[in-house]
Amino acid sequence: MRYELIREIFNQCSNNQMRDVFVSEVETDDTDAVARTFCTGAEYTLEKDAREDGAVVYELSVDGLRQRLSFTPDEEA
Repeated sequence: MRYELIREIFNQCSNNQMRDVFVSEVETDDTDAVARTFCTGAEYTLEKDAREDGAVVYELSVDGLRQRLSFTPDEEA
């Protein structure tokens, strides 16, 4: 299945709401495996939220750096 992947990396500085955002396309049958590729630190947490519309959102904390991965099914594929 093809997904649009939006990766947000949240700024750790207080009072700064800016974040880095990366958009790409991913073809996979296992979004868990793709999300785990971003867990490269010594300590990490990974929380998954599968939504009714088919989107899958992961909240990650990797060595204290907070990230969000949003997989949205590509309707055109």
